[in-house]
Amino acid sequence: MSRHLESGERVVGTEALHGGITAEMRRLTIGGPDGGTHELVLRSFVDVEHAEEWLNREAGALTVLTGTAVPAPGLVAVDATAAHCEHPSLLMTHLAGRTVLDDEGLETRVPLLARQLAAIHALRPAERPREYATLTTADTVVTPKGADTAAWAAAIDVIRKPAPRYEGRFLHRDFHPGNVLFDAPSPGAAGARITGVVDWAATSWGPADLDVAHCATNLALLHGPAWGLRFADAYEEAGGVLAAAANERLYWLVRDGLAFSEEVQLVARPWREAGRTELTTRAVEERLDAYVTVLMDALG
Repeated sequence: MSRHLESGERVVGTEALHGGITAEMRRLTIGGPDGGTHELVLRSFVDVEHAEEWLNREAGALTVLTGTAVPAPGLVAVDATAAHCEHPSLLMTHLAGRTVLDDEGLETRVPLLARQLAAIHALRPAERPREYATLTTADTVVTPKGADTAAWAAAIDVIRKPAPRYEGRFLHRDFHPGNVLFDAPSPGAAGARITGVVDWAATSWGPADLDVAHCATNLALLHGPAWGLRFADAYEEAGGVLAAAANERLYWLVRDGLAFSEEVQLVARPWREAGRTELTTRAVEERLDAYVTVLMDALG
């Protein structure tokens, strides 16, 4: 740390930040020789496979985002191999704002999320990030207990097909309310605005539909299936362009929804830690089942 601070600066306080799944986050208060302070954030990957690749990708993304209209942290330093830190880590500037996961005020926040994602997709970096990757296959999907088996079987058949052709876009690849900071005194307050988008480790190049699908699934699990469908509409209202054919849109929405079936417990835990205590693993499984069923009814 000390090698990346200004002369006379030192760390005078630390605070653990919560809500992440793959990384430990700490807010560091930096004191200067004149008595003033500012804050940085240290993001450390503990026992994470491919930590070096992820951190280097995030460092590259933050460099690309510098000077753009996308409110992202500024890169200070990266130690992707843990040569100097206990764990592979990235040091970045601290952004004001907080994540908001409440149902209250959702009607205001969804259009803001959609506009922000459309702005990310509008970026045209000189050097493209790596091509997107998806790990879920028809054979790895975990159908929840008590699920609508017919709907799930039909959804699984959707992702057995080859991926549709697409026009590539700069993707965040993990865009959802937990990675967006808002300046809002209360969840339903008027005048809310986005102050930051964080966690750029999965940045890649691929279809806009995939980023939209990922945020849609998160919204469906946090707030109910209807909000998953609403987000795709909000994205188009914000000027974003999705696949023209309904079956192509369905492919990406279903692919992301089914991917959550393998990690419901991991996803639900930080939501409960953030105050959504009613979102037990079972409750999220039931919402996922409802969402997949709605997708197949609406678009299948």
